[in-house]
Amino acid sequence: MKNVVRTSPMLLLALLTLTMFSCKSKKTEQSSATGWNYNDPNMGGFEVAKNKEQKTGPGLVLVPGGTFVMGNVEEDVTYEFDNIPKRASVSSFYIDETEVANVHYREYLHWLGRTFGETYPQLVEKATPDTLVWNEELAYNEQFVKYYFRHPAYNDYPVVGVSWLQANEYCKWRSDRVNESMLIQEGVIEFNPNQYGADNFNTEAYLLGQYEAMEKKGMPNLDPNGEPTRRVRFDDGILLPDYRLPTEAEWEYAALAVVSAPDEERYDDRQIYPWKGSSVRNPEHGKWQGDLMANFRRGQGDYAGIAGNLNDKAEITAPVKSYMPNNFGLYNMAGNVSEWCLDVYRPLTNYDSEDFNPFRGNVFKTVAKDAEGNVAPKDSLGRIQYKELDEDKIGNRSNFRKSNVINYRDGDEDITVYDDKTTLISDKSRVVKGGSWKDLAYYLSPGTRRYMDEDLASSTIGFRCAMIRVGSPDGKEMKGPKVKKTKKPW
Repeated sequence: MKNVVRTSPMLLLALLTLTMFSCKSKKTEQSSATGWNYNDPNMGGFEVAKNKEQKTGPGLVLVPGGTFVMGNVEEDVTYEFDNIPKRASVSSFYIDETEVANVHYREYLHWLGRTFGETYPQLVEKATPDTLVWNEELAYNEQFVKYYFRHPAYNDYPVVGVSWLQANEYCKWRSDRVNESMLIQEGVIEFNPNQYGADNFNTEAYLLGQYEAMEKKGMPNLDPNGEPTRRVRFDDGILLPDYRLPTEAEWEYAALAVVSAPDEERYDDRQIYPWKGSSVRNPEHGKWQGDLMANFRRGQGDYAGIAGNLNDKAEITAPVKSYMPNNFGLYNMAGNVSEWCLDVYRPLTNYDSEDFNPFRGNVFKTVAKDAEGNVAPKDSLGRIQYKELDEDKIGNRSNFRKSNVINYRDGDEDITVYDDKTTLISDKSRVVKGGSWKDLAYYLSPGTRRYMDEDLASSTIGFRCAMIRVGSPDGKEMKGPKVKKTKKPW
């Protein structure tokens, strides 16, 4: 009979604990600055998210940043002189694959009605698209006034009749709904169908402790002196940055979609349209050869061609996934509907703008505080309140001197061109990019620019959302070459 070595239960437990600790210690990330462990409650519990890359939000496509020539590529036939070519760079960002469709916007109105219908019914009315934009003095468009936004046949058509202000409100709503959905999918909070009035999920209010979500399991809290669980923080990497309108530079860059060949860095071809070549018809051999590449008006009274051979197969707008996408995979960056951009319009933008992420329209703000220095209570819509930076906050900075810089170097220092008596351009004028179903081919070029007041709407203007890309431009970590270690001389 073989001898059996008996081990006490306490010794087995100790060995097991040691083994688990050893395995865990091998996986524990250590600070290269202090040598202390991250995510270790035995060493203070400083937490660092393991997943460092940004997730792609619903409906978005990553557009890798880069340099391009922003501005006109053809003769300035309108003699606006407002799109002088200029070299610029934009950061990587995300943008909607398609224009926002009617069904998307109706989802927004449904949520508004469910949440604010009883307390603030005027909110729903204020957000509803203006269907009267279809009316014309000498045209019969009553069918579009009645049916375009509501009938399911138009579900996938771009929403129109939405002002710049309404589009911005949609972006804010979408940011919160996407983040709320992500927390539910992660199992952090429960879905709460009973959100009414100010008691609705708002990302900032949640992060600042002014919205109490229905917690499901919370996040593990590694603070040795804290509760077992905690609410999600932004540095957990679960929540996304805000959806917003794209800047003019982002929109134009995304529309051009100039992609360099592998192992090259060349920008030697000024594209007229969001596709190669100078023709509005598909040059590729095959089934699609000769088809129009966008939805636009070919000439006087020609919106769709002749029966039996409709050229763009769209009398007005077309479904948001019509026609060929560009090199970034984006649909209808030329034609269908023109689109709102975030910028305030000025004719001299390309003269005096920055060459990295150019944008006009900044009003620098900070979270409002109460008399005790705490974050001010959220407003009646459940949002955190903001205020413009005051002089004390700005201080003696060299990068900006005041909070509202919309008119900074806009060209009116020497000539009064923005007086309401002499021009339609004001601080409410917003940039509109791209051609529409009602435009001629000239406006299909991404460099063309127009504007409209932010509180107006049109049957030819829609929008799509964008989001900044954080971290690496393309999701690939940049690493330097490995250096061979040499023997020390001592």
